[in-house]
Amino acid sequence: MKSIQYKALIFLMMVLASACYQEDPVEKEITQAEASTDPLDQLIQTRFLDEYGVAVRYRYVDRYVDPTKRVTPPRKELVEPVLDFLTRFWIEPYIQVENGEEFFKNHVPAEVILIGSFIFNDDGTVTLGTADSGARITLTEINNIDEEDPDWIFRQLGTIYHEFAHIIHQRYNLPANFQQISPQGYTSPGSWFNLTEDEALRRGFVSPYGTSSFNEDYAEIVAHILFEPDFYELYINEEEDCSDIACVERNEGKALIRSKYNMIIDHYEQSTGVDLLEVREIIQARL
Repeated sequence: MKSIQYKALIFLMMVLASACYQEDPVEKEITQAEASTDPLDQLIQTRFLDEYGVAVRYRYVDRYVDPTKRVTPPRKELVEPVLDFLTRFWIEPYIQVENGEEFFKNHVPAEVILIGSFIFNDDGTVTLGTADSGARITLTEINNIDEEDPDWIFRQLGTIYHEFAHIIHQRYNLPANFQQISPQGYTSPGSWFNLTEDEALRRGFVSPYGTSSFNEDYAEIVAHILFEPDFYELYINEEEDCSDIACVERNEGKALIRSKYNMIIDHYEQSTGVDLLEVREIIQARL
């Protein structure tokens, strides 16, 4: 499956008014189901809670969502297909690589929250997902599941990989000197969405949202490495025979991204023991 023009939609919608993860501590709770006889609860208990220590919350509970936001609960019959999707594209690619199973079990958040719709903000924007201090990831748009729809697939993959990347840098910090690669390219708070994809690339970023902070820059690059089929063509390999300033500036931006890319690949493996490129290879073979 080749990439299409989905990025602007993904990252323009991600978080126009609020950060995609929170720094405030979140209590890490893992609770056993109280002998539920519901088949879906039993599946979650066996495949997720018992196996990886992660509780999947699909019933709407208001404490999982900011009360100022508007959401739709997930339809129960769609939860298992979504969990199958996450297993194929998130869990299995990690546990199938060297050191991956131990890494995943040690870093997977205690809770995954499923929301049926986007999280609608009061200003008319929407949030695609959140990661809360390494303890919880919230995924949205469950009710729109359609594995024949490339837009839905890439929104989900972009979100889960982005939010999981936050957990990694929260645990191990950013690569040394990462912040010094393109310091002038970051935007002021709340203004990243004024950039186009091309303008972000010229600054040395894989998306406009990546310009919003060092942490978002890191998470965006990790996510794009994993889910973007044309990652190297779009962000790494220089254009040849440049004849205009725009081309020259894109190549300069790609040089900055290459520096960040090399730092991230090395830092990720040194910190976690997992080769991110091996994970990418499995994911791309399944797209």
